[in-house]
Amino acid sequence: MTERDFAADVVRTLQAAGHVAYFAGGCVRDELLGLTPADHDVATDAVPERVQQLFRRTIAIGAAFGVIEVLGPRMNGEHINVQVATFRSDGSYTDGRRPNAVTFGNAEADAARRDFTINGLFFDPVAERLYDFVGGRADLESKVLRAIGDPAARFTEDKLRILRAVRLAARFDLTIDPATWFAGRRLAEQIFVVSAERIAEELRKMLAHPTRAKAVEWLNRFELVTPVFPEVAASVETRTETVRYLPDRFGFEGTFATLLLDTDPKAAGAIGRRLKLSADELRHVAWLVGHQSALTGAAGQSKSKLYPILAHPFAPDLIAIDRARVAAEGCPSDDADFSANVLRELQPEVINPPPLITGDDLTAAGYTPGPDYKGWLERVRAAQLDGEVKSKEEALALVARLRGPGHG
Repeated sequence: MTERDFAADVVRTLQAAGHVAYFAGGCVRDELLGLTPADHDVATDAVPERVQQLFRRTIAIGAAFGVIEVLGPRMNGEHINVQVATFRSDGSYTDGRRPNAVTFGNAEADAARRDFTINGLFFDPVAERLYDFVGGRADLESKVLRAIGDPAARFTEDKLRILRAVRLAARFDLTIDPATWFAGRRLAEQIFVVSAERIAEELRKMLAHPTRAKAVEWLNRFELVTPVFPEVAASVETRTETVRYLPDRFGFEGTFATLLLDTDPKAAGAIGRRLKLSADELRHVAWLVGHQSALTGAAGQSKSKLYPILAHPFAPDLIAIDRARVAAEGCPSDDADFSANVLRELQPEVINPPPLITGDDLTAAGYTPGPDYKGWLERVRAAQLDGEVKSKEEALALVARLRGPGHG
């Protein structure tokens, strides 16, 4: 059973109990575009308590807003779950995120409170019938992103919708209705009434997608760059070109680092913390920004300089960014290709061999632990990578020379 099959069974069960039930929102949009939806949401006139009565295994993930998750069978080791939401109308918004109150209603009212027309569609998988109360199908066919109703009201209710407009326009190659674009641009400077976590999640979605360069263009057109990361506002157009040359299958951290190439690790860290990125994301971005010039002149670098960079787990991202930068700037360089060839042709134990000696070996040889250890071990490591020392004995002899005469 697929996730769609289970969602259709949920609709069938609700309809058999006398309720109206449809697929809703993004899954309908995606199917009309010939895409496979990531999930299928169901909308119904059944109130949350009724949904829980009809299905044995449920979780009330947002009952106050009419949302119940129905738990399905396991597939590939994971449960197939479907969110079922009661048709509703929203009251006023005072926190820029959630309505103060909701009123359960019908499908037409539910469509009217959604963000964009292409997300306001319903589909009955049993009768195979589309329900369109907001003109979403026509906009989808015309490739237009249009807010439902008054654009300023839709964006004022939840300003994250401005970022969502960017992501949708980029992902589906849409033009944006002028009134929708104008309202979003006018309210863009207020984007940080939305939590940093929600902003970051939208950025993850748009920057990890092959249409990331279009998304950055729309961020700039909506004048969102300055409020979100003002540190890159002056260079965003240049870096958009670099982003355009990144591989389709490229992660959020690498794309984000590419946008921050004109900053430094400290500034990159500050931006990431402001957006409340995870510790792993912060380390990834800061390393890429801090090592953005590490491949310069790669063919002429010593192994002791180049190999530690290539041994790092983020090295493939660094190579991809360097290749994209060179392509965007039109400055011929084979640094990225040379580095990629080294990674491809040499075994990991050649690029990152086990160290010949450790601090314990120095202590066993009679040296007193102290601050000199770090420098000695680094010198030995460099000599090892450059092929100047090849055994533990040679490594200890090098330390003795570094230590100088007088050691007992």
